[in-house]
Amino acid sequence: MDGHDERGTTMTGVDPGRLDDQQLMKELETIHRTRHDTLLYGSNDALRIHNERMAQLEGEYLRRNPRRPVAAGRTREGARERCGGGPAAPGR
Repeated sequence: MDGHDERGTTMTGVDPGRLDDQQLMKELETIHRTRHDTLLYGSNDALRIHNERMAQLEGEYLRRNPRRPVAAGRTREGARERCGGGPAAPGR
């Protein structure tokens, strides 16, 4: 569904706040699956719209899931442990 928001800018898709949890996850899966091709082959407008929509969907997911589980390996500290590096040297 295409529409306009209150500022008059074009918006693609249903407002993420109106999607149920299952619909939101489906939209997120779809946009992440199409990301690479949009980046590599999409027009500047297509990439801009993709970025905006992804930000809307991800923002809604984070709003609904403020205490989502975070894997230790997906943090900076966890990444350092995976690479065997400690804290960065001073000045880095």
